[in-house]
Amino acid sequence: MASLGDSELILNPDGSIYHLNLLPEDIATTIITVGDPDRVHEVSKYFDSIEVKKGKREFVTHTGHYSGKRITVISTGIGTDNIDIVFNELDALANIDFQSRQIKSQKIQLSFIRVGTSGSLQPDIPVDSFLMSATGIGLDNLLHFYDCGHIKNKEMEQALTVYLNWSKYNIHPYVVDFDKDLADIFISNRIRLGLTSTNSGFYGPQGRVLRLNPTIVDFNEKLAGFSFGDLRITNLEMETAAIYGIAKLHGHRAVSLNAILANRATGEFSKQGHKTVDELIQYTLKCIAESQLV
Repeated sequence: MASLGDSELILNPDGSIYHLNLLPEDIATTIITVGDPDRVHEVSKYFDSIEVKKGKREFVTHTGHYSGKRITVISTGIGTDNIDIVFNELDALANIDFQSRQIKSQKIQLSFIRVGTSGSLQPDIPVDSFLMSATGIGLDNLLHFYDCGHIKNKEMEQALTVYLNWSKYNIHPYVVDFDKDLADIFISNRIRLGLTSTNSGFYGPQGRVLRLNPTIVDFNEKLAGFSFGDLRITNLEMETAAIYGIAKLHGHRAVSLNAILANRATGEFSKQGHKTVDELIQYTLKCIAESQLV
């Protein structure tokens, strides 16, 4: 097997992976991802101990222990382009030998839990509620650059493509489900399930209008009108579909937990967003502590 070239697997002078500035021993197999670098501390402050604190650019990482579980929490920054960097480099840390620059024959499976914020598209999903993404619907282009047909929910993808009819806008959705076994750890009457739409921006790509006119004037209403079985498109954010896609392509598990801070249908925004996110963090850690994750 040929070794990976210097321009493909890029390492820093200390042997750490290029963007994340991490060594293989720095990460746990259970990884919480957050968008905001400041939110890393908001998670790790609950750890019993912290053994690793590293950062580079928007990528801040803490690894420590909580109730006997070794956990890494890392900030991805915002957007699916950052997810491409973070998730490929985390996989490299687990499954590529940095000395030989070769892919390991025995793979390590990572468990990713996104703890993020999102806006509801449905009027009956209130701000300050929790939502778990049963499926990620990507309206960006990231997964189209990978051989990914085998990991997609093709039936839902086809139904959504026909319903939206957005190919004229060069939007070709991809659809990837969560890992059900990992999701079972977090299911309770505290959290609802939904279909989560992911796009590449916050303003026009999420139907917001400040001074620029949108191409699709009924963007949110069109998304909100889609249903598949008993599930609707419930919320809109900027990472979930890419997380599900890249994680599943690498053979990892992923689930996305959303604190709903905005309701786009009613125009409401949370007045206690920090408290809601903190409650979701504590909920996530409690579920991990009570699980079989190692």
